[in-house]
Amino acid sequence: MVQRVPSRSPIPGIEELCQKREELCRQIQQEEDEKQRLQNEVRQLTEKLARVNENLARKIASRNEFDRTIAETEAAYLKVGLGPPGNLGPSKRRGDKIPILESSQTLLSVLKREAGNLTKATASEQKSSGAKDS
Repeated sequence: MVQRVPSRSPIPGIEELCQKREELCRQIQQEEDEKQRLQNEVRQLTEKLARVNENLARKIASRNEFDRTIAETEAAYLKVGLGPPGNLGPSKRRGDKIPILESSQTLLSVLKREAGNLTKATASEQKSSGAKDS
């Protein structure tokens, strides 16, 4: 560090220059502290954004899986001849439809399998997002 000149320096104005330098050093330290604080905040927000993006991607994939299962189930209902879900009676046209009992059993097994897969997928997604959010 620079040696301080005694307050009654024979050099005119040196004391005032030293005070200005000290004030400038104090301001520099404040700015460096603020810079460090902001860099830490940016790092934390970047990490949080990455976690949110990962969770969002998993949830979108799960939603797409639900959409696919719903579409397949609706198609199976139509193939069985039951009409859209909610219409529990058989279709009026039975001509080329496969036997309802066989089709219903196939549909039921597909639904059970897909429901299990979706339940596992959403449960594992919730566990992983819960662990990362803490």
